[in-house]
Amino acid sequence: MPDTLPLSAVQHYMYCPRQCALIHVEKVWDENRFTSEGRLLHLRADSGVSGRRGGVDVDRSVPVRSARLGLYGVADVVEIRSDSSGREVPYPVEYKRGSPKLQDWDRAQLCAQAMCLEEMLGVSIAEGAIFYGKPRRREVVLFDSALRDVVERVCVALHEMVKNAVLPRAVPGQKCRGCSLTERCMPGKRNRGVASYLKAGLE
Repeated sequence: MPDTLPLSAVQHYMYCPRQCALIHVEKVWDENRFTSEGRLLHLRADSGVSGRRGGVDVDRSVPVRSARLGLYGVADVVEIRSDSSGREVPYPVEYKRGSPKLQDWDRAQLCAQAMCLEEMLGVSIAEGAIFYGKPRRREVVLFDSALRDVVERVCVALHEMVKNAVLPRAVPGQKCRGCSLTERCMPGKRNRGVASYLKAGLE
């Protein structure tokens, strides 16, 4: 693997490879309401004090890294829980704005955090959770072989893209509406509808 990349790149790549390249290859970043809300949610999660809550040890802003995956980052919250055999096992919790998603973008990012912790600590982590700000509840995420395979494949593709400084072509769609980089990605097209994008592409 080449130099390590932020854990967030896993989510960025799965959401949109072009957005990921703009951020991690072109070093472009713009804020919008959605990114600001997400940043504030993380600040609130990270500002808490580590300690014990409800009989569970809680650590906040935990640095994680994986040489094998070529990733580094910070886990918002890591709870220390006992498994069925009584062993203490990390339980990562990621904070996200918005609501749970059908796609695995967020789940893969959390799984990547768990895989980093496994490499660092020599343990096996079966599950974690994502706290979503809109419903204000947790979604439990199982780190099964299918999700781990997704992380592995994304990491290979991600590092290859960054290594070769590839900027994938724009693929307009509904996701563009919430992207803070729409104007950078497709200058002058922020206010055009998806139908217009598709029509232009066909022409």
